[in-house]
Amino acid sequence: MRSFEPVENAQATVLILGSMPGKASLRAGQYYAHPRNLFWSIVGELVGAGPDLPYKKRLRLLRSAGIALWDVIESCDRETSLDSDIEKDSLVPNDFLSFFSAHPKIRRVYFNGRKAEECYRKYALPALGEKPVSCRRLPSTSPAHASLSYARKLAAWRVIKTR
Repeated sequence: MRSFEPVENAQATVLILGSMPGKASLRAGQYYAHPRNLFWSIVGELVGAGPDLPYKKRLRLLRSAGIALWDVIESCDRETSLDSDIEKDSLVPNDFLSFFSAHPKIRRVYFNGRKAEECYRKYALPALGEKPVSCRRLPSTSPAHASLSYARKLAAWRVIKTR
């Protein structure tokens, strides 16, 4: 499996990182395409990029809000969409050294769940050295992590607002 290209622009100050797109996203060619994933609903409330809008418009709204979107993992082997099924020996991280060099205004990184944070810290961070960015894990928007209410997830995700 291969991840998508980043959603970004030179003015981005925030980077949201997932782990690896699930099968529904890979089939659709869109970030967070599973209908029960709450990502676009939450981001819709925060910056107007809601799930009812066409995908390209959602991406434009993210960019205009200064938010970049990407995944920690560039490629891996996995039978299902679950992060727990990622075969560790197959995991290849994205090139964050080049990404941060091309996006020097990014100062805050938010992880969409535990696996994204774990993979970033283990596979990406060692290559970065002392990159001065703030990192914080947010509750996963995945339908596999439904133990936290939508309202509580939304409250936690409010930190991404850049304006």
